[in-house]
Amino acid sequence: MVFGMIEFGRMIMVQQIITNASREGARMAVLDGATTASVQTAVQNYLQGGTVGSGQVAVNPEPSSAGYGEPVTVTVSVNFNQVSWLPSPMFLGGQALSAATVMRRETVQ
Repeated sequence: MVFGMIEFGRMIMVQQIITNASREGARMAVLDGATTASVQTAVQNYLQGGTVGSGQVAVNPEPSSAGYGEPVTVTVSVNFNQVSWLPSPMFLGGQALSAATVMRRETVQ
């Protein structure tokens, strides 16, 4: 029971971190001069600061090609096996945690 509490507690913590990372990435993606690479770097830096390590980051569409008011989506995914505090996750092994944030492009018309 204790290991289950540790595992689910860690899952909730990681889910919150990747949600915030996707939000930070989307906030950067909607600004002028943003590129997919700069958004991915910002998200990876946020994940490392949150002790998650690294994850997969997808930006759709390329921020520089999105026009004024168009939505830009940043999706962050992490495999739970990479972030578990247990040597072998009992309940969530092999599960992928993901979060996505959509914001509208803030470029000059």
